[in-house]
Formats: sequence, C-alpha cells, structure tokens
Amino acid sequence: MKEKLNIVKVGGAIVEKEESLAPLLKSFAALPGLKILVHGGGKIATSIAASLGIETQMIGGRRVTSARMLEVVTMVYGGLVNKNLVARLQAMGLDAIGLTGADLDIIRSVRRPAEPIDFGFVGDVRKVNAEALRDLLARGSVPVLAPLTHDGNGTILNTNGDTIASSAAKALSEYFDVTLTFCSSTPGVMADIADPDSLIHRITPEVYRKLVAEGVISDGMIPKLENAFEAIGAGVTRVVITSASDIAGGTEILGQEQDNG
Repeated sequence: MKEKLNIVKVGGAIVEKEESLAPLLKSFAALPGLKILVHGGGKIATSIAASLGIETQMIGGRRVTSARMLEVVTMVYGGLVNKNLVARLQAMGLDAIGLTGADLDIIRSVRRPAEPIDFGFVGDVRKVNAEALRDLLARGSVPVLAPLTHDGNGTILNTNGDTIASSAAKALSEYFDVTLTFCSSTPGVMADIADPDSLIHRITPEVYRKLVAEGVISDGMIPKLENAFEAIGAGVTRVVITSASDIAGGTEILGQEQDNG
C-alpha cells in the first residue's frame, strides 16, 4: 500500500492576507504524514513591480513576464513569499524547505511559444523530478514550491502554480497515494456563488458536463476542474477544491471509476 501524500496549492490572494494565511498554515501543519505546499504571490509581485516603475500587463488573467518582470517575480516568488512561508512553517515544527523548479532540477519547463500570444518568460512544465522530491519527503522535509521553473539552459521561467501542483501530483502518484488540494477564497464549487449553503460536495465527469451546460460552472473554474480530472486520470487519488480555512472540506473531484465503485 502506498504512503499518503498531501499536495496543497494556495493562491497569492490567500498568501497576501494574514487573516487567510494564518489559518491555512495551521491547517496545513496539522495534516498528517507527508505534505508539499505550492504557492502563488501575484499581487505582491505587482506591487513591488510598480514601486520599481515596471508596468504589469495581464492577458486573460495571466501575467505577461518581460525580462524585468521576470527579475521581480523571481525575487518575490522565490525569495520574499517562499522564505516567509518556510519560516512560518518552521515555527510550527515542520522541517520546511523552499524550492523553485531550478533547485535540484525539480521542475523543467519550456518557454511558451510566442504565438498566438507572447507571454514572455512563461514556462510550460515538461518534466518533474519526482525522485528528488521523494528523497526530500523521505528525510522528513516539507517542500514549499514557488511558481518558478527553469529550462535547463540557465533561464528561470514564471509558471502557473496550479500547473506546478498538478504536475507534481501526477509525477508523485507513481510512489504515493496523492491527494491534491486547491485552496481558493470560496468553500469549493458552488451552485450559487451568493449562497454559502450551495456547495457541491462531489463532482464526477457526468455532473461536470451537466453543470457547464447549465452555466453553473464557468470562467476560471472550468480549467481548474479540467486540470483536476486530468490529474485523476493520470493516477492522482483525490482532488479537492476548498477554502483556505477548511482544507479538509470542499468539493471532491471524482473520476468515473471512483464514482461507480
């Protein structure tokens, strides 16, 4: 039987506010067994870029990463945000270690093609060094992964945190019983975003298609759920979408076989 591993992705909006970060870290620290934290930090990068006179450009919610913006996100994601999280987790008794994809060659990516949209120094994940992560976990470490990868030729690349978490979960599912949790500002997938009691506790592919057709699921939640189903299909045991204050709750994503069995 495989050992259980929890991979938790927390967005920048949660990391940037103490009232949401503190309970998230407390809940994460309380998770039993092996765990990995993946984080964002977008608004902090935007703020520091502005203080340096660097304009932030977003297309479809994605950051365009120029050479100067790459310097900012490397400093902010790989330094300021990552090391603050590591220090906070160390204070909670976890032997946390902060990593970018370049450290130990954890995650390699390729620069996204300039067509149809040139996002600059943005990477698409191609390889996860699951063995290196497994070795860190075996020695009792808690990896904290920043949303940065590298191309193997000396260039850091800004990379979506959800993609990093999903890619790591898929690669590590060969060795572990993996639960992948995405933390957001909502309790999970809601039938009515204005109604806190409308949480959808379980979603199968069939239910997902129905909810999309009805317009209940739309916009940014669609790629998140598609990534979740892809992860399940690639061997991840469970995917959960939940709030930072309740990482044990939320919406559970199930594959067809799981639903039938």
